[in-house]
Amino acid sequence: MVVIGQGSVAPAKKVLVLGATGVIGKVITSALINAKSNFEALRIFTSEATVARKSQLIDSFKTADVDVFVGDINNDNHVLEAYEGFDTVVSAVGRNAIDKQADLIRLAEISNTVTRFIPSEYGTDIEYNDSSAKEKPHQKKLAVRDYIKSSVKKVRYTYLVTGPFADLYMGNMANEPQMGSFDVGGKKATLLGDGNGKVSLTTMADVGRLLVAVLLHPEASDNRAIKANSYTTTPNEIFAEFERQTGSKWDVSYTSLTDLKILEQAAWESGNPLASLYSLRRIWTEGSTLYRQTDNAALGLSKMDTLEMSVQEAIWKPAAGFQSGKL
Repeated sequence: MVVIGQGSVAPAKKVLVLGATGVIGKVITSALINAKSNFEALRIFTSEATVARKSQLIDSFKTADVDVFVGDINNDNHVLEAYEGFDTVVSAVGRNAIDKQADLIRLAEISNTVTRFIPSEYGTDIEYNDSSAKEKPHQKKLAVRDYIKSSVKKVRYTYLVTGPFADLYMGNMANEPQMGSFDVGGKKATLLGDGNGKVSLTTMADVGRLLVAVLLHPEASDNRAIKANSYTTTPNEIFAEFERQTGSKWDVSYTSLTDLKILEQAAWESGNPLASLYSLRRIWTEGSTLYRQTDNAALGLSKMDTLEMSVQEAIWKPAAGFQSGKL
């Protein structure tokens, strides 16, 4: 049940997006553009290097009447200038910049106009249970939450917790399929656990729609964690859907939870850059994405993407199971 506290802010009207050209950032920005009739202004903050490197994407935003503010995110004056006149800041910065958000939130606190800041979460619940506090991939996001608890007085926030992105969960981990992989071209898959463990997934497109809903429904999401998803399924159900839609039998293997823990430890000890992903996939396989009830309805969302739609997309446009890059 959602309890509406006193002093809840009005729905967002002028929205600034940080990290708008990243993996999830560009999806979120597209969702905001699709819903722009609900907003008075949209702006993104980006760097000169990104404008040069991702000119086509930047131009597409400009064509959609998105204001592009070019500056240095490490320059307080640039950030405060970008904030001016905007009531809501949506952060979609990548994992390598998560801890920078404390500074960005500090600046939002002294801004003349910002009343709401949405930190970059959009993934695994970092406070799911008592063991969450010890998980290595969670530490930077936990530090941001600690900063908000200890230092933020004026600005409101929402943590949008969506669990794993279905698009990536169903992707191909060609070099390390043992961490879970769906290879459309090779018609083979590696499933995690015994294949029957439930996992809650959210498509990236639904993450964008959920973010828009959060901005339009502060009464349901103000100063709390929102937990939402597209659907709950199992690795075996995903595998069966791939076979059904491709009309062919696939080869399948399994990585047990015990073996996944061994692989995770080895990844951290060897300095494997995918060590965090091993940890996250172990967390998901342990069931730490599941809830008795989600907040979808509280946000006014009843129709979400489905397993069938996710597999259809994965077949039509095969993707890697891990995506990262410069913002």
